[in-house]
Amino acid sequence: MGTPWTNWARTASACPHRVEHPASADELSAVVAGASAIRPRGSGHSFTGIAVAPGAALDLDRWTGVTEVSGELVTVRAGTTIRQLNAQLDVLGLAMPNLGDIDAQTIAGATATGTHGTGARHGGLATRIAAMEVVLADGEVVRCSPTERPDLYDAARVGLGALGVVSTLTLRCVPAFVLHARESPARLDAVLEEFDHLTAVEDHVEFHWFPHGDHVILKRNNRVDEPPAPLSALRRFYEYEVLENGAFGLVCRIARTVPATTRGLNRLCGRLVSERVYRDVSHHVFVTPRRVRFVESEYAVPRAELHGVLRELRSAVAKLDHGVVVPVEVRVAQADDIWLSTAHGQDTAYIAVHQYLGMPYRRYFDAFERIATAVGGRPHWGKLHTRTADTLAPAYPRFADFRALRARLDPTGKFGNAHLDRVLG
Repeated sequence: MGTPWTNWARTASACPHRVEHPASADELSAVVAGASAIRPRGSGHSFTGIAVAPGAALDLDRWTGVTEVSGELVTVRAGTTIRQLNAQLDVLGLAMPNLGDIDAQTIAGATATGTHGTGARHGGLATRIAAMEVVLADGEVVRCSPTERPDLYDAARVGLGALGVVSTLTLRCVPAFVLHARESPARLDAVLEEFDHLTAVEDHVEFHWFPHGDHVILKRNNRVDEPPAPLSALRRFYEYEVLENGAFGLVCRIARTVPATTRGLNRLCGRLVSERVYRDVSHHVFVTPRRVRFVESEYAVPRAELHGVLRELRSAVAKLDHGVVVPVEVRVAQADDIWLSTAHGQDTAYIAVHQYLGMPYRRYFDAFERIATAVGGRPHWGKLHTRTADTLAPAYPRFADFRALRARLDPTGKFGNAHLDRVLG
C-alpha cells in the first residue's frame, strides 16, 4: 500500500505503489529506467488529474537548486519551486521577466502545464526555456534546445510530463527589476473599452471581475528605474492576510453555508475594493499569498474574442441556479511557437473562472467551457475542463506531431495516466 496523496484543490488523489525521491542525476535516471509506470507530481497545484501516479510517484523535492549561471542564462533543477527560484535569482541580481500569482509550483510542473502571467509583450513561463535536459523512458538523459533535438524542445517545453521527466531547465532571465504596482476599483465595461489601449501601454495588466455585478479590481504593473517603496509589513499583513485571505475566506465560508447569500456577498466584495499603490522587487509584486482554496477552469481565447466571451459569460452567470463567490480573472499573453502552448500561434486572452471549494461549480464551468470552446478556446492544461483528445486536436496545429513524438519516446506508456489518456488519446 502506498502513501495517499491529494492535490492542493482536493480534486485529484492517488495512492501510488511507492514514492521516489532521487537526489542526483544518476538516481533520477535509474528510478525512471527501473519503473514500469511513473509520474512526476510537482507540487500538486494542478486542478486536474495530470499528476496522479498509477504506479510509482516521482517527487523531486531533493532535486532542487540552481546549478549553473552564465550571464542571464540560469540552469535550475526541475524540483525547484518558483518561490525557491525567485529567492536564488534575487541573490544573483536576476529575475524572471513575468510570473503568475502563485509560486508554490515546481518550475518543471509550471512550465509543463503552460503556466503564465500577464502582459501583451510576454509569453508564458515556458517561452523562457533556452534548453532542457529530459530523462527518457529508458533512463537516457538527453539535452534539447533550438539546435539540439529541436522537435523535443518544441514539444517538451509544455510537455504535460508525457514525453519524459524533465531534469533541468536553462532559463533566459533578466536583470532584477522593480515594478510600480497600481491596484484600483473600476467598472467592467469601462475597462473593456480601454483594454486594448491598456495592454499596449502597460507592461502587465489584468483584472478581476465580480460576476454578479460590474465591479472589477484593475491591476497594472510597470517596470520603473526607481528604488522599491513597498507596503509596510503591517499594511501588507492587513491587506493580504487579514483582508484577502482571512476576511475573504470568511465570506466564502458564509456563502458555502448559506448559499442564498452568495450573489450579495460577491457584489459586496466588489464594492469594497480600495486602491493600493506601491513599488517593490518584481516577484514580490507578481506573487500574492493564496490561502483560500478554490477550484478553477481557465481558457485561452483569441484576443479578438475576449469581449464577446465575457458578454456571454455575464449572461450565463445570471441564469445559474447557484451563485459564484470568487472573481473571474482576465489576463493576456503574446503568441508563441510551443506545440501545446495555449498561446500557440495567436495573441491570447486568458479567462479564469473559480468557485470556493465545496460550493457547486459544474454548471458554471460547463457553461463557460461551451462559450470558450465555440470561439476556438484552449483549456489550461492544469485546470479543470472536460475536453478530450478528439476535441483538442483541431485546436492545436501540432497536436498530431506531439502524439507521434510521444509514441516514439514512450511506446509502452510509462509516463501515462488516465488524465493523459483522455487529453492525448
